[in-house]
Amino acid sequence: MRRLSIAIATPAGRGSHKGNRVTAVRWAGHLRALGHHVVVAEGWDGRPCDVLVALHATKTHEAAVRWRARRGSAPLVVALAGTDLYEDLPDSPEARGSLELATRVTVLQRLGLARLPAEVRAKTRVIVQSAHPVSPRPPPEGVLQACLLAHLREVKGPFLAAEAVRCLPARSRWRVVHLGAALDRDAAERARAEMAGTPRYVWRGDRPRREALGVLAGSDVLLVTSRLEGGSNAVSEAIAAGVPVLSTRVDGSVGVLGPEYPGFFPPGDAAALAALLVRVEDEPEFLAALRRATAALRPLVDPAREREAWRALLAELAP
Repeated sequence: MRRLSIAIATPAGRGSHKGNRVTAVRWAGHLRALGHHVVVAEGWDGRPCDVLVALHATKTHEAAVRWRARRGSAPLVVALAGTDLYEDLPDSPEARGSLELATRVTVLQRLGLARLPAEVRAKTRVIVQSAHPVSPRPPPEGVLQACLLAHLREVKGPFLAAEAVRCLPARSRWRVVHLGAALDRDAAERARAEMAGTPRYVWRGDRPRREALGVLAGSDVLLVTSRLEGGSNAVSEAIAAGVPVLSTRVDGSVGVLGPEYPGFFPPGDAAALAALLVRVEDEPEFLAALRRATAALRPLVDPAREREAWRALLAELAP
């Protein structure tokens, strides 16, 4: 394949730790490794390039429209985020319009295909997010650590973990370490109040990415408390680190972990999450089952697999 010039448009700016920016930067690394020239920006400014990847159908709709107006039939890849799939479609004209303009569409896990209009599925490709393991930052001796990597937004159910650990028996050794920026109004104040009233819950705010991944790698479990996910970076990062996941049963997690994965609980159900934490602490066979299931998923998040998926997609667009 010839060397392509590729622009990735993402709504998350430089230095952001939001999932869309993390994904865009990782994809850029894969595409550069394949020999292409890549620029990541908050939109498309009209610069000449061969392919535009618009990450988030709703928020980058303007870039997609501008691309089609100026570049005609040139390849446009629209990458769907969780809010695109599970909130905006089918009511958002911007999201629907981006799908119509797209040459190809990507989703982050296989269950995302079912949310798309039938006429869009044929041009949609599943690209599961990959991750590299990092050096762990172990918790203090005697502590069972549950890591929550999520910005404080309502869609992430950010305080469900704090509610869950208040349900644990006094003998429990669990502690939740929550890393993420306070994005919703009054979220920081709520987090500080949760810490004051719940000694098992610690919010550390928005931390450098390597530090956050080290905390995850040193934890006993990753918690995903979201009411929707398109396909969580954190889940892939936990799999790469060999850290079991306890997640709400939402398509974004089920589509990666598989429907038979043993660590799901209903969205919004703090008591069910607490019960899973008790099982992990008290039932060695349950923890072993989680670890086996996690280890079996490791090939799915291999960076070489994600890079090959992009190579194959670009070969369809520019053979």
